[in-house]
Amino acid sequence: MEKKTIGTTIAELRKKNGMTQAELAEKLGITDKAVSKWERDLSCPDIATLPKLCEILGISVDELMQGAVMEKKGAQPEKIKDLIYTVLRALSLAMGVAVAVISIVDRIEMEVAAMMLGFGLACLSVASFLKDEEE
Repeated sequence: MEKKTIGTTIAELRKKNGMTQAELAEKLGITDKAVSKWERDLSCPDIATLPKLCEILGISVDELMQGAVMEKKGAQPEKIKDLIYTVLRALSLAMGVAVAVISIVDRIEMEVAAMMLGFGLACLSVASFLKDEEE
């Protein structure tokens, strides 16, 4: 998402809510000139004004301070793929380390070690497939 300024965000949300600068100013008990300065990024809302402003605009103070309304659609598909890729690689590494450590202390049967390594390799190959598909 493109980073927006606080002023741009205020202007967009004010318009989205069907308000003029004068109407927003009246609800806040300030002048429309102050709202105009905010929207042109010549000044910022007073900290005492922020909670009421955000309530009127229908966003949180955090969202306004970040300069844009956060997406509320949940996780994005590319981030989910990255997470899956990371988890699969971590699992393959964990299986390899586990087999190495357990075999050092001589507490693992060969069949179990082979299954663990096979699982790790399967995770690694799926992770590689996901990465190749992405590129």
